[in-house]
Amino acid sequence: MRTSPVLVFDGDCGFCTTAVRVLERRVRPRCRTVARQRADLGALGVTGDRAAHEVLWVTPVGTVYGGSDAVAKLLLSAGGAWRLLGAALLVPPARNAAHVLYRLVADNRSRLPGRTEACAVPERRSG
Repeated sequence: MRTSPVLVFDGDCGFCTTAVRVLERRVRPRCRTVARQRADLGALGVTGDRAAHEVLWVTPVGTVYGGSDAVAKLLLSAGGAWRLLGAALLVPPARNAAHVLYRLVADNRSRLPGRTEACAVPERRSG
């Protein structure tokens, strides 16, 4: 059993990698960060499709949070004022706004500074 949460991100995306490194330095979340390309996704209980779609926060007991909820959990883990921001992001209407903002950034990361060819998010298949 893991003793700390794991943040899974897209290690091929320059924007994502830079964002995670800034968060590690400035916010100092209490978690282990791992690029999805290097993670044992099966052991974490997540699919490759989900890990390609959004950042994931996996608790030590295996609960998985994605997207803006994962960001909120990361902020909660950091404590201090970050904890207050994380808590606010989990309560409507801030939660709804955070979800929309997260999807906007995630879906357009190929247009943001630090992008790489890998930042282009493949369309999700329905069904």
